[in-house]
Amino acid sequence: MAAGVASALEADLDILVVRKLGAPGQPELGLGAIAEGGVLLLNKPLMRQVRITKEQLQSTIDSENDELKRRLETYRGDREPIEVTNRLVILVDDGLATGGSVRAAAGALQHLGASQPVLAVPVGSPETVRELTPMFSEVVCLESPAQFFSIGQFYDDFSQTTDEEVVELLTD
Repeated sequence: MAAGVASALEADLDILVVRKLGAPGQPELGLGAIAEGGVLLLNKPLMRQVRITKEQLQSTIDSENDELKRRLETYRGDREPIEVTNRLVILVDDGLATGGSVRAAAGALQHLGASQPVLAVPVGSPETVRELTPMFSEVVCLESPAQFFSIGQFYDDFSQTTDEEVVELLTD
């Protein structure tokens, strides 16, 4: 999705690796997220609700950090990330459910000095879109239906993009 946006705008394309922190035994329940640059975001109210402590989540944090590092090495290799300091940066995601990953990505962009972060998604939960809007200079969300259950419900094919596909898109 991001490659299509970058191509249409004739803009630079890079990645910002973010990993969701799923609850132990419920990996789809996002209790937080991590992003490159050491960003860690925990949803403490949800963690309290499901009675999970940071200590109980630590093994998930460690394994997702390992996966984050693996992806950075695979996708970027020796190439330096594109400098975003004082630049308009468009963060593209496949959709917004809870927004945990996007919050971590926004934190990483802020840490990296992006001056005008813009969020672009095809679909999002109305509540999450409202919550994330103050974190960005602009949010572009094509559809925000009241009957939102999951991002996947809006895709005919919601399979993961392979490492090989990501590397190919970044080197084109």
